[in-house]
Amino acid sequence: MTKKLKILIDWILLAGSTLLVCLILGVILWDIFSKGMSSISWDFVSQFPTHGMTQGGILPAIIGTFLLTIITTLFAMPLGVACAVYLNEYASPSLLTNIIRASIRNLAGIPSIIYGLFGLALFVQSLKLGTSVLSAGLTLGLLSLPYIITTTEEALKRIPNSMREATLGLGATQFETIKDVVLPRALPGILTGVILTISRAAGETAPILFTGVAFYINGITLSLDQEFMALPYHLYMLSTQHHAIEQVRPLAYGTAVVLIALVFLLNMVAFYIRFKHRSQQDV
Repeated sequence: MTKKLKILIDWILLAGSTLLVCLILGVILWDIFSKGMSSISWDFVSQFPTHGMTQGGILPAIIGTFLLTIITTLFAMPLGVACAVYLNEYASPSLLTNIIRASIRNLAGIPSIIYGLFGLALFVQSLKLGTSVLSAGLTLGLLSLPYIITTTEEALKRIPNSMREATLGLGATQFETIKDVVLPRALPGILTGVILTISRAAGETAPILFTGVAFYINGITLSLDQEFMALPYHLYMLSTQHHAIEQVRPLAYGTAVVLIALVFLLNMVAFYIRFKHRSQQDV
Protein backbone atom coordinates (compact mmCIF):
# COMPACT_ATOMS: atom_id res chain seq x y z
CA MET A 1 0.00 0.00 0.00
CA THR A 2 1.46 3.33 -1.08
CA LYS A 3 1.76 6.25 1.27
CA LYS A 4 -0.73 8.37 -0.70
CA LEU A 5 -3.32 5.59 -0.67
CA LYS A 6 -2.90 5.14 3.09
CA ILE A 7 -3.37 8.89 3.64
CA LEU A 8 -6.49 8.83 1.44
CA ILE A 9 -7.98 5.90 3.37
CA ASP A 10 -7.25 7.60 6.70
CA TRP A 11 -8.86 10.81 5.45
CA ILE A 12 -11.96 8.94 4.25
CA LEU A 13 -12.31 7.16 7.60
CA LEU A 14 -11.96 10.37 9.58
CA ALA A 15 -14.28 12.33 7.31
CA GLY A 16 -16.82 9.51 7.34
CA SER A 17 -16.75 9.29 11.13
CA THR A 18 -17.20 13.06 11.43
CA LEU A 19 -20.06 13.03 8.93
CA LEU A 20 -21.78 10.15 10.77
CA VAL A 21 -21.58 11.95 14.12
CA CYS A 22 -22.86 15.19 12.61
CA LEU A 23 -25.69 13.30 10.89
CA ILE A 24 -26.81 11.64 14.13
CA LEU A 25 -26.59 14.95 15.97
CA GLY A 26 -28.56 16.65 13.20
CA VAL A 27 -31.33 14.04 13.41
CA ILE A 28 -31.58 14.46 17.19
CA LEU A 29 -31.67 18.26 16.97
CA TRP A 30 -34.21 18.17 14.14
CA ASP A 31 -36.49 15.90 16.17
CA ILE A 32 -36.28 18.15 19.24
CA PHE A 33 -36.62 21.48 17.46
CA SER A 34 -39.37 20.35 15.07
CA LYS A 35 -41.49 19.20 18.02
CA GLY A 36 -40.51 21.94 20.46
CA MET A 37 -40.50 25.19 18.49
CA SER A 38 -44.30 25.30 18.45
CA SER A 39 -44.23 25.77 22.24
CA ILE A 40 -41.63 28.55 22.22
CA SER A 41 -43.11 31.99 22.81
CA TRP A 42 -42.59 34.97 25.07
CA ASP A 43 -45.28 33.66 27.41
CA PHE A 44 -43.50 30.30 27.59
CA VAL A 45 -40.26 31.84 28.89
CA SER A 46 -41.82 34.59 31.01
CA GLN A 47 -44.74 32.95 32.84
CA PHE A 48 -45.20 30.46 35.66
CA PRO A 49 -46.45 26.91 35.11
CA THR A 50 -50.21 26.63 35.58
CA HIS A 51 -52.96 24.00 35.66
CA GLY A 52 -50.80 21.22 37.03
CA MET A 53 -47.86 22.00 34.72
CA THR A 54 -50.02 21.42 31.64
CA GLN A 55 -50.01 25.10 30.69
CA GLY A 56 -48.02 28.24 31.31
CA GLY A 57 -44.29 28.77 31.09
CA ILE A 58 -40.95 27.84 32.62
CA LEU A 59 -39.73 31.13 34.10
CA PRO A 60 -38.94 29.70 37.59
CA ALA A 61 -36.90 26.90 36.01
CA ILE A 62 -34.91 29.36 33.89
CA ILE A 63 -34.16 31.62 36.86
CA GLY A 64 -33.26 28.63 39.03
CA THR A 65 -30.86 27.33 36.37
CA PHE A 66 -29.12 30.70 36.06
CA LEU A 67 -28.81 31.03 39.85
CA LEU A 68 -27.46 27.49 40.08
CA THR A 69 -24.92 28.20 37.34
CA ILE A 70 -23.68 31.36 39.09
CA ILE A 71 -23.14 29.53 42.39
CA THR A 72 -21.35 26.69 40.62
CA THR A 73 -19.06 29.11 38.81
CA LEU A 74 -18.20 31.16 41.91
CA PHE A 75 -17.34 27.99 43.82
CA ALA A 76 -15.55 25.90 41.20
CA MET A 77 -13.64 28.44 39.13
CA PRO A 78 -11.36 29.99 41.81
CA LEU A 79 -10.62 26.63 43.46
CA GLY A 80 -10.04 24.83 40.16
CA VAL A 81 -7.75 27.48 38.71
CA ALA A 82 -5.79 27.82 41.97
CA CYS A 83 -5.31 24.04 42.19
CA ALA A 84 -4.12 23.87 38.57
CA VAL A 85 -1.69 26.76 39.11
CA TYR A 86 -0.23 25.03 42.14
CA LEU A 87 0.17 21.68 40.38
CA ASN A 88 1.72 23.15 37.24
CA GLU A 89 3.74 26.08 38.59
CA TYR A 90 4.69 25.30 42.19
CA ALA A 91 4.51 21.56 42.84
CA SER A 92 7.68 19.69 41.96
CA PRO A 93 7.35 16.36 40.09
CA SER A 94 6.94 13.60 42.65
CA LEU A 95 4.91 10.54 43.45
CA LEU A 96 2.47 12.65 45.44
CA THR A 97 1.71 15.05 42.57
CA ASN A 98 1.29 12.10 40.21
CA ILE A 99 -1.20 10.55 42.62
CA ILE A 100 -3.07 13.86 42.90
CA ARG A 101 -3.29 14.20 39.11
CA ALA A 102 -4.45 10.60 38.74
CA SER A 103 -7.07 11.14 41.43
CA ILE A 104 -8.36 14.27 39.70
CA ARG A 105 -8.72 12.43 36.40
CA ASN A 106 -10.47 9.55 38.13
CA LEU A 107 -12.88 11.97 39.78
CA ALA A 108 -13.80 13.29 36.33
CA GLY A 109 -15.05 9.82 35.42
CA ILE A 110 -17.27 9.26 38.46
CA PRO A 111 -21.00 9.13 37.60
CA SER A 112 -22.78 12.36 38.42
CA ILE A 113 -25.31 10.64 40.68
CA ILE A 114 -22.44 9.77 43.05
CA TYR A 115 -21.74 13.47 43.38
CA GLY A 116 -25.41 13.95 44.17
CA LEU A 117 -25.27 11.45 47.01
CA PHE A 118 -22.03 12.98 48.29
CA GLY A 119 -23.56 16.46 48.16
CA LEU A 120 -26.55 15.16 50.12
CA ALA A 121 -24.28 13.73 52.82
CA LEU A 122 -21.88 16.70 52.98
CA PHE A 123 -23.81 19.89 52.27
CA VAL A 124 -27.39 18.95 53.10
CA GLN A 125 -26.84 16.80 56.18
CA SER A 126 -23.34 17.38 57.62
CA LEU A 127 -23.09 21.13 56.99
CA LYS A 128 -26.85 21.49 57.55
CA LEU A 129 -27.41 23.69 54.50
CA GLY A 130 -30.61 21.83 53.80
CA THR A 131 -32.11 21.06 50.42
CA SER A 132 -31.42 24.38 48.72
CA VAL A 133 -29.97 26.02 45.66
CA LEU A 134 -26.75 26.59 47.62
CA SER A 135 -26.33 22.88 48.33
CA ALA A 136 -27.07 22.03 44.70
CA GLY A 137 -24.66 24.67 43.39
CA LEU A 138 -21.85 23.50 45.65
CA THR A 139 -22.48 19.92 44.57
CA LEU A 140 -22.25 20.88 40.91
CA GLY A 141 -19.11 22.82 41.81
CA LEU A 142 -17.51 19.64 43.11
CA LEU A 143 -18.53 17.85 39.93
CA SER A 144 -16.97 20.62 37.82
CA LEU A 145 -13.67 20.87 39.71
CA PRO A 146 -11.83 17.94 38.03
CA TYR A 147 -12.66 19.25 34.55
CA ILE A 148 -11.64 22.82 35.39
CA ILE A 149 -8.39 21.69 36.99
CA THR A 150 -7.50 19.51 34.01
CA THR A 151 -8.32 22.09 31.32
CA THR A 152 -6.56 24.88 33.25
CA GLU A 153 -3.44 22.79 33.73
CA GLU A 154 -3.38 21.94 30.03
CA ALA A 155 -3.70 25.64 29.18
CA LEU A 156 -0.80 26.47 31.50
CA LYS A 157 1.37 23.76 29.97
CA ARG A 158 1.01 25.39 26.54
CA ILE A 159 2.88 28.48 27.75
CA PRO A 160 6.57 28.07 26.81
CA ASN A 161 8.99 27.83 29.72
CA SER A 162 11.19 30.38 27.93
CA MET A 163 8.63 33.08 28.78
CA ARG A 164 8.83 32.17 32.46
CA GLU A 165 12.63 32.10 32.40
CA ALA A 166 12.84 35.46 30.63
CA THR A 167 10.56 37.10 33.17
CA LEU A 168 12.42 35.60 36.11
CA GLY A 169 15.69 36.72 34.53
CA LEU A 170 14.42 40.31 34.56
CA GLY A 171 14.01 40.12 38.34
CA ALA A 172 10.32 39.28 38.68
CA THR A 173 9.24 36.87 41.38
CA GLN A 174 7.54 33.59 40.55
CA PHE A 175 4.19 34.95 41.71
CA GLU A 176 4.58 38.05 39.52
CA THR A 177 5.55 35.84 36.58
CA ILE A 178 2.45 33.73 36.99
CA LYS A 179 0.16 36.73 37.57
CA ASP A 180 1.47 39.02 34.82
CA VAL A 181 2.74 36.61 32.16
CA VAL A 182 1.52 33.03 32.49
CA LEU A 183 -2.13 33.52 33.44
CA PRO A 184 -2.86 36.25 30.86
CA ARG A 185 -1.40 34.09 28.09
CA ALA A 186 -3.33 31.03 29.28
CA LEU A 187 -6.57 32.94 29.89
CA PRO A 188 -8.32 31.95 26.62
CA GLY A 189 -7.83 28.25 27.31
CA ILE A 190 -8.78 28.62 30.97
CA LEU A 191 -11.99 30.54 30.27
CA THR A 192 -12.96 28.18 27.46
CA GLY A 193 -12.55 25.17 29.73
CA VAL A 194 -14.44 26.82 32.58
CA ILE A 195 -17.40 27.91 30.47
CA LEU A 196 -17.70 24.58 28.66
CA THR A 197 -17.57 22.78 32.02
CA ILE A 198 -20.20 25.07 33.53
CA SER A 199 -22.47 24.62 30.50
CA ARG A 200 -22.20 20.87 30.99
CA ALA A 201 -23.00 21.22 34.69
CA ALA A 202 -26.06 23.36 33.87
CA GLY A 203 -27.60 20.37 32.14
CA GLU A 204 -27.02 17.87 34.95
CA THR A 205 -30.00 16.35 36.72
CA ALA A 206 -28.69 13.65 39.07
CA PRO A 207 -26.51 15.89 41.33
CA ILE A 208 -29.35 18.32 42.04
CA LEU A 209 -31.95 15.60 42.44
CA PHE A 210 -30.98 14.99 46.08
CA THR A 211 -29.78 18.45 47.04
CA GLY A 212 -32.55 20.95 46.46
CA VAL A 213 -34.39 20.87 43.14
CA ALA A 214 -38.19 20.79 43.31
CA PHE A 215 -40.93 19.82 40.88
CA TYR A 216 -42.83 23.04 41.41
CA ILE A 217 -42.19 26.28 43.29
CA ASN A 218 -45.01 28.79 43.73
CA GLY A 219 -43.22 32.03 42.96
CA ILE A 220 -39.64 33.11 42.42
CA THR A 221 -37.14 33.30 45.24
CA LEU A 222 -33.50 34.34 45.11
CA SER A 223 -32.80 33.06 48.60
CA LEU A 224 -29.90 30.60 48.73
CA ASP A 225 -31.50 28.45 51.43
CA GLN A 226 -34.67 27.64 49.49
CA GLU A 227 -35.53 24.87 47.06
CA PHE A 228 -35.63 25.81 43.39
CA MET A 229 -36.73 24.71 39.94
CA ALA A 230 -34.25 23.89 37.18
CA LEU A 231 -34.59 23.18 33.48
CA PRO A 232 -32.99 19.68 33.48
CA TYR A 233 -35.18 18.39 36.31
CA HIS A 234 -38.25 20.12 34.91
CA LEU A 235 -37.66 18.36 31.60
CA TYR A 236 -37.15 15.04 33.35
CA MET A 237 -40.40 15.38 35.28
CA LEU A 238 -42.44 16.40 32.25
CA SER A 239 -41.02 13.54 30.19
CA THR A 240 -41.28 10.69 32.68
CA GLN A 241 -43.21 11.50 35.87
CA HIS A 242 -46.08 13.77 34.90
CA HIS A 243 -49.62 12.43 35.26
CA ALA A 244 -50.47 13.62 31.72
CA ILE A 245 -47.29 12.91 29.77
CA GLU A 246 -48.89 13.02 26.33
CA GLN A 247 -50.54 16.35 27.08
CA VAL A 248 -47.33 18.00 28.27
CA ARG A 249 -45.02 16.43 25.69
CA PRO A 250 -44.89 19.65 23.58
CA LEU A 251 -43.93 21.56 26.73
CA ALA A 252 -41.19 19.01 27.40
CA TYR A 253 -39.79 19.48 23.91
CA GLY A 254 -40.01 23.25 24.33
CA THR A 255 -38.08 22.99 27.61
CA ALA A 256 -35.45 20.90 25.83
CA VAL A 257 -35.11 23.60 23.16
CA VAL A 258 -34.58 26.29 25.82
CA LEU A 259 -32.00 24.15 27.64
CA ILE A 260 -30.10 23.44 24.41
CA ALA A 261 -30.20 27.14 23.55
CA LEU A 262 -28.79 28.01 26.99
CA VAL A 263 -25.92 25.52 26.64
CA PHE A 264 -25.28 26.69 23.08
CA LEU A 265 -25.17 30.30 24.26
CA LEU A 266 -22.60 29.48 26.93
CA ASN A 267 -20.50 27.62 24.37
CA MET A 268 -20.63 30.58 21.98
CA VAL A 269 -19.50 32.87 24.80
CA ALA A 270 -16.53 30.54 25.36
CA PHE A 271 -15.61 30.59 21.68
CA TYR A 272 -15.94 34.39 21.52
CA ILE A 273 -13.73 34.92 24.57
CA ARG A 274 -11.13 32.55 23.17
CA PHE A 275 -11.16 34.27 19.77
CA LYS A 276 -11.01 37.76 21.30
CA HIS A 277 -8.05 37.02 23.56
CA ARG A 278 -6.18 35.18 20.83
CA SER A 279 -6.61 38.16 18.53
CA GLN A 280 -5.30 40.51 21.23
CA GLN A 281 -2.30 38.26 21.87
CA ASP A 282 -1.49 38.07 18.15
CA VAL A 283 -1.48 41.86 17.99
